[in-house]
Amino acid sequence: MGKVTGFMEYERIEEGYQPVEQRLKNYKEFVITLDDASAKQQSARCMDCGTPFCNSGCPVNNIIPDFNELVFQSEWKNAIAVLHSTNNFPEFTGRICPAPCEAACTLNVNDDAVGIKSIEHAIIDRAWAEGWVVPQPPQVKTGRKVAVVGSGPAGMAAAQQLARAGHDVTVFEKNDRVGGLLRYGIPDFKMEKTHIDRRVSQMEAEGVRFRTGVLVGNLPEGTKVTNLSQETITPDQLKAEFDAVLLTGGSEQSRDLPVPGRELDGVHFAMEFLPQQNQVNAGDKLKGQIRADGKHVIVIGGGDTGSDCVGTSNRHGAASVTQFELMPEPPVEENRPLTWPYWPTKLRTSSSHEEGCEREFSIATKAFLGDKGKVVGLQTVRVGWKDGKMAEVAGSEQVLKADLVLLAMGFVSPVASVLDAFGVDKDARGNARAGTEDKGAYRTNVPQVFAAGDMRRGQSLVVWAIREGRQAARAVDEHLMGKSDLPR
Repeated sequence: MGKVTGFMEYERIEEGYQPVEQRLKNYKEFVITLDDASAKQQSARCMDCGTPFCNSGCPVNNIIPDFNELVFQSEWKNAIAVLHSTNNFPEFTGRICPAPCEAACTLNVNDDAVGIKSIEHAIIDRAWAEGWVVPQPPQVKTGRKVAVVGSGPAGMAAAQQLARAGHDVTVFEKNDRVGGLLRYGIPDFKMEKTHIDRRVSQMEAEGVRFRTGVLVGNLPEGTKVTNLSQETITPDQLKAEFDAVLLTGGSEQSRDLPVPGRELDGVHFAMEFLPQQNQVNAGDKLKGQIRADGKHVIVIGGGDTGSDCVGTSNRHGAASVTQFELMPEPPVEENRPLTWPYWPTKLRTSSSHEEGCEREFSIATKAFLGDKGKVVGLQTVRVGWKDGKMAEVAGSEQVLKADLVLLAMGFVSPVASVLDAFGVDKDARGNARAGTEDKGAYRTNVPQVFAAGDMRRGQSLVVWAIREGRQAARAVDEHLMGKSDLPR
């Protein structure tokens, strides 16, 4: 440990933000990364615990005390080597992961946690700037072929690991660009897409082939997911051509709100709204883009996707933005003795909320109100919770004005038709049924077909997708070769 008393001497250093009025003018990232001196001081706060709960709090099990120590010693190149040993894409997680590692930090018991995420962000940005992130092509090819369906973080992580093991890997993506929900879901102001493009170039140099605009299976007419495919391939074609198929598509089936007026113009899923802005930012010309300019916007759903809708609406120039949450307002501070080292329930205010948003808790929508086929308002009611059951508060109904309503209530499952096309068994939530342990890890009931990421576990974090992609790659490698040297 570089600084034994560092946690007592130094306070947590937060990454900075550009001013609101400046960042609302564009869709660029606005987080100001820690400079070398600040990152070193922040890493000095790490106590090098006998039991580093941060490691287990991190889904990819980043070796956090080690890279903290290396940053403190200014050994940045070794720090990125340690970070890459567990995480293929720290530039993704360093930007958009909610950092469960920090919730688990021992210092967080009675103080501010070490800024682990900001240190990770600084390490990977330094590594790219110094040219330390380079292709790692395999020395020996196995002659085995693997198809990865879906190019989000799970698919990218699996593909990179399998290519480095010597397999011929082809990634199939139904949309026109690689990245899955990282590309068409995460706003550019949270993560610019150049980070994906750099990794794609690295992976192509390692032997990964990307085929975009290719839909595997089918999507029934009217399915509300982004689909920019120009070509269709059947599961039988993939199984005939490849030795193994790994399904890593996202959990794209949005949760709906079937109340009166749902059919009105101006009521949309968040995942209709957000991908369109990503496309425009990439230079595409869209007709009929869903816009919030000058509108009173209500976002239904209090999570990250809802927050992304808030930030995008503000950049459009919305007249007002209100975010609904069905659950009660959580406490500003968590009960640390009760929750540590687990992820706590507490009020979280995002950078998008700070840009302008009215937040309403314990509120439900009873109906969408329209005029000439267009939404003009919402009929709402306050709700109370007792013993885990919700009840309407008598006399609390009111009508709120709305020109645009965005449904951001999470995702229920992957698109069922894709799993059905492969004949994959589903669990009670509609995800691919596959375990994570022993010989059957990530295997579905269909021979040579595996599943990982959202496709297997349901809607989750990018860091969980990377973990599952890495572990599934090892399972596929073991299936093909009888053993595997890939890390799990």
